[in-house]
Amino acid sequence: MSVARFKDLCVDVSCPSAMVAFWGRVLGLTSPADNPNVLVGEVPEKTIWMCQVPEPRTVKQRVHLDVQTGSIDGLVREGATVQSPATEEQHWTVMEDPEGGEFCGFVRDTVPAYRLMELVVDSADPEAQARWWAGVVGGDVGSRPGQPYYWLENVPGLPFPYWVFVPVPEAKTVKNRIHWDVTAPALQPVLDAGATLLRPKDDEIGWHVCADPEGNEFCVFLS
Repeated sequence: MSVARFKDLCVDVSCPSAMVAFWGRVLGLTSPADNPNVLVGEVPEKTIWMCQVPEPRTVKQRVHLDVQTGSIDGLVREGATVQSPATEEQHWTVMEDPEGGEFCGFVRDTVPAYRLMELVVDSADPEAQARWWAGVVGGDVGSRPGQPYYWLENVPGLPFPYWVFVPVPEAKTVKNRIHWDVTAPALQPVLDAGATLLRPKDDEIGWHVCADPEGNEFCVFLS
């Protein structure tokens, strides 16, 4: 039985206005007039907060977004840069957003209005990560024979189809620039599942900052 529910996404950025404009166009989201640093969709779970931070991106992001698009040229016109073109073996284009953050573009004949396809997390042990998060937020663990990656699908509240965990050799060294928030009736069951409390809710923040077993930061809002 899950102990939390997916809430939304947060992206660390240097210039919120530029990144709101870029990601709004790329993902098919809008920014409300009374809160220009957030993107919203027709359900609350599609919310993406653009959080201004002083530190720039310095290493490859361990969390990135995969998006659906009608053309790679269209993403370039929006302000993205091609890092690695698609090939016969790799059916996606690795790109960078205006601040250098990696994301992948998947060309589709038909593109939905909301174009976020999946959240991808670099992992030392993708299977363990997928099963841990399934225990926290629910959903089904998927895999393909002979393939090293695992994913979650049918996660309650998840506004995109897949949450993917892929193997990488390098260890996590800095705070992730993309993280997710969850809601939970209580914090302790999340900690009992194996999360680490990094910063408790206090007078400055209204949520608990935690980390999963591989150190990926996420925030817990008590419901």
